[in-house]
Amino acid sequence: MTALSFRRPVWVLHVFVVGLALHNLIAALLWRVGVRGVALDVISAWKELLLALAALGLLQAGAFRRRLDAIDLLALAYAGFVIVYAVTPQGVLDGGATAKGVFYALRHDLVPFGAYVVGRGLALNRTELRSLGKTIVVTAAGVASFGLVDVFFVPLSWWRSSGAAGWFTEQLGFSYQGLSGLPENFIYNTGDEQPIRRLTSTLLSPLAASYVLGAALLALAAATLMRPTAQGKARVLLLVVVGVLVSGVLWSHSRSTELALVAALLLLAWVRRDAGRRAAVVALAALALLAISTVFAHEYAHLGPRTSFTSAELDCQRAHAHGLPCTADHEVITKAASVASTGTQATSGFESDASTSSHWASLRGGIETIVHHPQGYGLGNAGSTAARTGVRIEAGESSFTELGVETGLLGGLMFAAWCFVLLARTLRALPWVGALFGMVVLLGLQTDVIGVPWLGYVVWALAGSSAALVARQTSERLP
Repeated sequence: MTALSFRRPVWVLHVFVVGLALHNLIAALLWRVGVRGVALDVISAWKELLLALAALGLLQAGAFRRRLDAIDLLALAYAGFVIVYAVTPQGVLDGGATAKGVFYALRHDLVPFGAYVVGRGLALNRTELRSLGKTIVVTAAGVASFGLVDVFFVPLSWWRSSGAAGWFTEQLGFSYQGLSGLPENFIYNTGDEQPIRRLTSTLLSPLAASYVLGAALLALAAATLMRPTAQGKARVLLLVVVGVLVSGVLWSHSRSTELALVAALLLLAWVRRDAGRRAAVVALAALALLAISTVFAHEYAHLGPRTSFTSAELDCQRAHAHGLPCTADHEVITKAASVASTGTQATSGFESDASTSSHWASLRGGIETIVHHPQGYGLGNAGSTAARTGVRIEAGESSFTELGVETGLLGGLMFAAWCFVLLARTLRALPWVGALFGMVVLLGLQTDVIGVPWLGYVVWALAGSSAALVARQTSERLP
């Protein structure tokens, strides 16, 4: 069996961890040198292709011969709802999605199912899971280091001409108006002419970057619970890595990530309370992070590195302040009006980190839409997919409401049930994976976590392996 065998491709998960952290940066650089259109679409589809090849390889190797249990049936039921709503005519459901939008949404919505299936088929043992955890930590340390250097020493003008704007607007179809085509959350807008940079790193998103860093911190916390405290040089290295990761989270300036990470650390400490003093240390570290992040967020206007708007960007900011579009381009105005009409913002891992009240208002609006239209609108009518294809956004900023709007009340409830049963299963099998999945579920209430590829592929694959571990332990206890 070769190292790159698809009969049990554990290596694929390591490729996802590293590759998805670099995906957006590489795509932006390729766009800058002229690789665009269909060619770049094909290259950027590497993740879907690799996931499909891994699943086919596991199928041929007989990895799915074991009996399906309740959690597998929930996953299949969710995938079934997605497929049924993909083939149901939009007119039947009062939806307005295009064929391209349905395709985008189908690919988006099935990512967690596909990743779960691959993780379930791999059924990683504890040694392999620890190895994957190390890859996550090393990758996250690189993401944080790159991001900190970038936020302090790389001017925003470099990013304006880097290809990032073209990748997001021309290639992916997002409409970012206020920062020369860059996602608006590249900066923290203080309301004056000198906004403050946020850590976006190789993921080109402060939110996506903070999620990767949070995953690494949870892995390190779990390692602390499992092993004696590091000594000497190992302790120094651990403290340095933790310091870099925490700094990265703070400079990403994502309050939702900080709160979800604190909750996940406390959950991990509670589940592993049998670890005694080490569990208490993790809980105290979580509370310390909460205090530090609260102070840091309050003082971010004084701590973050300042940048400046161009004159055109200032004109756009003034237009926004008066509720006017800053471009005469009809398509952009249409998309902006669509977002405004629903009170939501498109999300795909590149979203604006709006205020807490805005997030909860969006969540409430999405729930009301589902209640008033429980049959759903069909795939392609929510979130980033609707924004990219220029149709009315019926819900956004929450994976749960987006799926409820697309696949109806029953489809949304099926996804929620699958997630919460999977959360219980992962906490039982591997507490650090469970805590990570809990963080993602909590974030999913107010952002589209599925639309962040690193989470969709890596976290659901880890959860699938944890579910398989519980199933294997249960079968071994049976007579």
